[in-house]
Amino acid sequence: MHLNLENSIVLVTGGTASIGKAIVETFLEEGATVLYCSRNCTGKEFENEKAIGTKLDICDKEAVGRWIQDSADKFGGLDIVVSNVSALAVPDTPENWALTFQTDIDAAVNLIKLSLPHLEKSTRSPCIITIASVSGVSHDMSAPGPYGPFKAALIHYSHNLARELAPKGVRVNIVSPGNIYDKDGFWGSVEKGNKEFFDKMIGLNPTGRMGTTKEVADAVVFLSSPRSSFTSGANLMVDGVYRVGTQF
Repeated sequence: MHLNLENSIVLVTGGTASIGKAIVETFLEEGATVLYCSRNCTGKEFENEKAIGTKLDICDKEAVGRWIQDSADKFGGLDIVVSNVSALAVPDTPENWALTFQTDIDAAVNLIKLSLPHLEKSTRSPCIITIASVSGVSHDMSAPGPYGPFKAALIHYSHNLARELAPKGVRVNIVSPGNIYDKDGFWGSVEKGNKEFFDKMIGLNPTGRMGTTKEVADAVVFLSSPRSSFTSGANLMVDGVYRVGTQF
């Protein structure tokens, strides 16, 4: 399927590892220009002239504002914004509640608000994608810490935003991954350090496996594309039916 993304200008936060890296790679495969950031970015993560990396703390509001404005000025606007960064702070501590709010909610809202003036000018089916989690819709191993509640808040915010922005032609969708395997990521480290728990988590998924970063990235890129132009306010679960209960 041709996704018509060749001329799109895309922002991706947390674009140097795991799901974020796969999202950048998949947009590049479709011919988009991708501006990505992370705290550890070197700008050399991708051997593609259409990938432009910036070292950036997504919680630094002023720096994020400069990055967005500079990107829009250099490339003549923005078409797609993917808010991917998460603190991944699961344990139930006061410090993690504060950190998760700052990273998963406050930084995402700031990114979106600062990007909106540029998205509203786009003529290429502008879209915002927020990366949430199955933990935002289902009680799981992350409870009772901050990860699930703030992912639920992100889903709620994104859905409301979709209704608010629809008259302006800007779509907003959510992608909620389940347990996604990356040998260099969280579940890769669990596999090496606690194989018994790793196998237990695989056993909880009806598919008998974890997902891949590419499977999440494909969902993100399709929802972002003009081929999905009548889809907004959706929460696409990429979890292999790991969640318990029916999503309405």
